[in-house]
Amino acid sequence: MEIGIWAFVTALVSFAISAISGRYLVPFLHKLKYGQTILDIGPSWHKNKQGTPTMGGFMFILGIVVSTVVSVILFSAFHDGFGTTEKFVITGLVMALCYGGIGFIDDYIKVVKKRNLGLTAIQKLVLQFAVVALYLLVMRVLGDNTDIAVPFVGMVDLGWFYYIAMGLVIVGITNAVNLTDGIDGLDGSITFFVALFMMMIANVLGVFDSNVLFAAAVAGGCLGFLVWNFHPAKVFMGDTGSLFLGGIVCAIAFAMDMHLIMLLLGLMYLVEMFSVMLQVTYFKLTHGKRIFRMSPIHHHFEMGGWSEMKIVVVFSAVTALCGSISLLLVIFG
Repeated sequence: MEIGIWAFVTALVSFAISAISGRYLVPFLHKLKYGQTILDIGPSWHKNKQGTPTMGGFMFILGIVVSTVVSVILFSAFHDGFGTTEKFVITGLVMALCYGGIGFIDDYIKVVKKRNLGLTAIQKLVLQFAVVALYLLVMRVLGDNTDIAVPFVGMVDLGWFYYIAMGLVIVGITNAVNLTDGIDGLDGSITFFVALFMMMIANVLGVFDSNVLFAAAVAGGCLGFLVWNFHPAKVFMGDTGSLFLGGIVCAIAFAMDMHLIMLLLGLMYLVEMFSVMLQVTYFKLTHGKRIFRMSPIHHHFEMGGWSEMKIVVVFSAVTALCGSISLLLVIFG
């Protein structure tokens, strides 16, 4: 029960910081004219969103970082001290901040330097793999191993292949979360449910109290941001926010050895990413034919007449279902 109270307070603080900071950040971004440029490759009606401030991800980054650090330090001080799990949490938080920094550079180039495409794909990947390599190295030094939990099987040691596979997983998930940020409230809503079920899973496992607080902070921060980002959005998170969220989702999962469960929980992120990969591949192979009306797949449904609100509700519901299955796998697997 005690960890539940700590988690509630952590989520509440994260929510409050994220929501209240928007009261000051949104006008500030307007003043700086840090408006989003809507590219012609998206749905035509998205042009109405031209000029909506971006880089709003700073709102939940602030809320998540402050609430996580304070709650983890205080909780560990009152209980078993600052141990390995707490070190994993802080290391993951730093990793996510580095990804947010890459996103900020990308946003800055787009908005301030007026280069719509921002960093090149190669530049992003080089920076992202550099961050993940450093993260995995630090985690190894802190005592992380090369085991992954496989439902109904147990712990499986991947040996040296772990670092290659997990490096690809982290970069893949992070970019998948980035691709999911395409309509009002979608990325924040999906990530809220991912964090919520991660919090439940950490609580069920019973040995990851700091991760319960970590996930609670993420859930609260996402809700606070949705106050400003829900349709019609008053601010966008930008790559600053979406890459940070991608990193934070991976950080929580890795700190709990829930590598495979993360893939199920983040199914909608993966669907978004693979819809783009399939579209591009099929387009090239067939010299112009398409599988989807538009990718990522949320635009396919949007072009088919679904409202942004309906897409958010359906995608969030699928994520909640995946979360429920993940929870059952942890309990019975």
